[in-house]
Amino acid sequence: MSLGQLGACLLAILAGAALPLQAGANAEMSRLVGYPLTAALVSALVSITLMGMLMLFFRVPLPAPQTLAQAPWWSWCGGAMGVAFLVLATLVAPSLGAATFIALAIAGQMGISVFFDHFALMGFPARPASLMRIIGAGMIVGGAVFVQRG
Repeated sequence: MSLGQLGACLLAILAGAALPLQAGANAEMSRLVGYPLTAALVSALVSITLMGMLMLFFRVPLPAPQTLAQAPWWSWCGGAMGVAFLVLATLVAPSLGAATFIALAIAGQMGISVFFDHFALMGFPARPASLMRIIGAGMIVGGAVFVQRG
């Protein structure tokens, strides 16, 4: 594994570590404001504000409308999936607990990721669903079951 790949792996772990923090923060916001959708909206507004600040700081230009018009239809689904994750995490994480919620979320991510890789969907390069990859994904799903029942 190259140094660049190691760095990418560490950043992926960091991104994953942020998910239970996000779920917990949103659950607490939901408890305080009384509505999960309001908490998800607050989270999204904070995200938009921070993204705007990062774009200004790094002087990232906005894309031309013509560029956006060329985007495949499915590339517009990222925001909708972000909203779905925010709302669902805010709704179910408090009742499941952080570990169970994240374990089940990762199991879902792994299953769909192997599918996307196998069929080269969503812009990912083709990576066949080998027996080892399927076993690995199955172990993650099994781990989620153990975490949930533990």
